[in-house]
Amino acid sequence: METIISGDINRAAELLRAGSLVAIPTETVYGLAGNALDTPCVAKIFAAKNRPSFDPLIVHIGSLETLNDFVTEVPEAALKLIQIFWPGPLTLVLKKKSVIPDLVTSGQETVAIRMPAHPLALELLNKLDFPLAAPSANPFGYISPTTANHVNAQLNGGIPMILDGGPCKVGLESTILDCSKAQLRVLRAGGISIEDIEKIVGKVDIANSSSSNPSAPGMLENHYSPRKPLYLGNPQELIREFSEEKIAVLSFEKKYHEHNNLILSAKGDLAEAAQNLFGFLRQLDQLNVDKIIAEEVPNIGLGRAINDRLRRASKK
Repeated sequence: METIISGDINRAAELLRAGSLVAIPTETVYGLAGNALDTPCVAKIFAAKNRPSFDPLIVHIGSLETLNDFVTEVPEAALKLIQIFWPGPLTLVLKKKSVIPDLVTSGQETVAIRMPAHPLALELLNKLDFPLAAPSANPFGYISPTTANHVNAQLNGGIPMILDGGPCKVGLESTILDCSKAQLRVLRAGGISIEDIEKIVGKVDIANSSSSNPSAPGMLENHYSPRKPLYLGNPQELIREFSEEKIAVLSFEKKYHEHNNLILSAKGDLAEAAQNLFGFLRQLDQLNVDKIIAEEVPNIGLGRAINDRLRRASKK
């Protein structure tokens, strides 16, 4: 089966209604989407990604009106955040209704749910009478895709269609916030900064984000990894340490190496750095090098999410 890359929303909707998987664009990364209410279809997502079934999925909806179809309650704090950040890169963990299959939630009584801010994704969702489960459209554990071509390079022939919506504007996965308990807790840093969340609802807890039994996607210790080993630290020191090997460098705003050095944002813009992160990691991973060296960015705002992804991608 050859994978079609197209902007044809009607074709994508037909395939999804028929129980097929379609890669879809969101503002964060491309997702591998299927009917979230159809357990056999959800199983196809896990199989296509080679994703362990203990790692839960995010459910995507197209309108706020449908939220109560899938969750038992929406606390006041969650409503405040929805009013500010939806549609957008914020996923809320809420108590689920039984209509959501256990496979989606890895058997947990809560579901991770969001409304994406990509116009094609929203239009598609509002053509369907079911929500979409849509983890990143890549083999499990590898760098998340931010263009249709990234998806095609890894899943070509494995799915019938990639809905092409251009490059993702945010380039990092959504922030995941657990609203199912009285104390709100960030389970994964992402496209909405913790600082911006706290402006709306006050202080939130931050979960230990490395887990062998995750309560939300993206919490496994090793994730988002290139094939080449990635080392995170002081670039100048690491360049000296690996001086006898072929290396590539991913830096924030400064060039450290004459060859194979990609700069996330020469002007020090964390939003630009986030947008470039996964694409640049892919470029470096395709070079004829032995190792990739990377440095952390300032650990504020979106920088927390960037550093989270780099730490998970790195050799410990």
